[in-house]
Amino acid sequence: MGARIIGAAMQRRAFLSGATSAAALWAWTRLFAQPVRADGALRHWHAPADLFTLGVASGEPRPGSVVIWTRLAPQPLQPGGGMPPQSVAVRWEVADDPRFARIVRQGEAVADPSRAHSVHVEVDGLQPGRHYHYRFMAAGQSSPIGRTRTAPAFDADVDRLRFALASCQHYEMGYYTAHREIAHQDIDFVLFVGDYIYETPTLAMLQVRRHQPAFGQGFTLTDYRTHHALYKLDADLRACHATHPWLLMWDDHEVRNDYDGLIDPEGDFPLERFMQVRAAAFQAYFEHMPISPTRAPVGPRAHLHHQLAWGQLADLWLLDTRQFRDGNVCGGASTLWRRRALWRCSEIEAAERSMLGGEQEAWIAARLAASTGHWRFIAQTTQVAPGLFGTPFGSLTYADGWDAFPQARERLMAAIAQPRVPDVVVLGGDVHRHVAANLRQHPRQGDSRIIASEFVTSSISSKGLSELMIAWMKRSNPDLLHLRGDERGYCLFDVTPRQLQCEFRGTLHPVRADSRFRTQATYVVERGVAGPQKA
Repeated sequence: MGARIIGAAMQRRAFLSGATSAAALWAWTRLFAQPVRADGALRHWHAPADLFTLGVASGEPRPGSVVIWTRLAPQPLQPGGGMPPQSVAVRWEVADDPRFARIVRQGEAVADPSRAHSVHVEVDGLQPGRHYHYRFMAAGQSSPIGRTRTAPAFDADVDRLRFALASCQHYEMGYYTAHREIAHQDIDFVLFVGDYIYETPTLAMLQVRRHQPAFGQGFTLTDYRTHHALYKLDADLRACHATHPWLLMWDDHEVRNDYDGLIDPEGDFPLERFMQVRAAAFQAYFEHMPISPTRAPVGPRAHLHHQLAWGQLADLWLLDTRQFRDGNVCGGASTLWRRRALWRCSEIEAAERSMLGGEQEAWIAARLAASTGHWRFIAQTTQVAPGLFGTPFGSLTYADGWDAFPQARERLMAAIAQPRVPDVVVLGGDVHRHVAANLRQHPRQGDSRIIASEFVTSSISSKGLSELMIAWMKRSNPDLLHLRGDERGYCLFDVTPRQLQCEFRGTLHPVRADSRFRTQATYVVERGVAGPQKA
């Protein structure tokens, strides 16, 4: 990359110093954190078509609260969603039953055009460990009914947790039959770890269904809004959102493929322009997800990493590996495969390189040390265990993963290896393959002790590596106990105080709307014993 992309540390210092006009973007008004006043909002208005085309969703279950979401969009693929350029009053209700005979919480929110007429309500005053139903009403219409639940009380002795782990749902590459199956599973929540949308087109020969309209190359707020709306129009995805609460973390495709923090990977945009792109992408992401308003973006910044607990059974942290990471290094003869593979690149060993940023690294280390749950889940966006490709002339390193940040990975492993931090399970996605792996204190040393377990989900629809590449990776990395990239799918977890079970669900036919899933493999982790075991 050399002269074309300056070092991420230098960019960050220049950006924060206020030396360029891009620095003004950091001071943007906290658009979503400030409530929109209901004064003047439309109440006596009737929409010409269905307002709730994008469905409903819930997320972030806590013992006394949950976030509920919708967006008013009678013409979701049109700029503005077919809504008037005014705020609209939206009623919401939460009930004990699907018929809403026992309403427990209700209120009014405002859908504002500056927020694409989206609604985010953090409903509090709920009972822990309970299922609820919710709905929205506006312009004489009622939304579909959603089902959600709250987390158990923090001190509750919980005997079971079930959840689905999913990632990477390129619309053009296949149907969302995985979401159809997840919607029918008896689970507590869906954990989605990135690449909810794809801004990159697929080769025509690989397209199963086409974007209509295609993602605009202007990378504008309208482009991102329309693209999110297109994805939400998928009936299986809407059903999965309406049935279960979701926990969400983004990766790169929600903004731009392989972006690193402040760096546009293609070099098309200077810093100021890329910050505008990132701000637009962040805003559209928030507008379409059941995320707490307290973590809404401020221009090109967002505080998305956070922590949840499931009684005394489990603590869960969601980490942002994209927004704060340092940029790619090396260039010329040290890079292959469109700069995605590094060879003999000593610059990746620099101690200051980080996937999480210093603040987030310190945060997760402190939270791990203070955790009291039986299980500790670290949800991040990609594969932590080494996935090198060995050759007689040195290994090839994937430039966009943890292998290109070995010292940052060492620091994360050191935080996990503390004596007070047992029973850690790392969860990831991004790489389009099912993975079960040992995590060692020093990941590149085969005699180092195993300190944690890792499970990575395959993609919902995005294409994986060839079987030849998968076989090469498996030969080169003995700690990858299970490795399959030929099937699409998700992971189903069943957690008890004594054991964790991961069921890899997969299908060979994501291109078919009627594809069926099977259990590819099942692994277990016994409490007090690090490392997955074949069931």
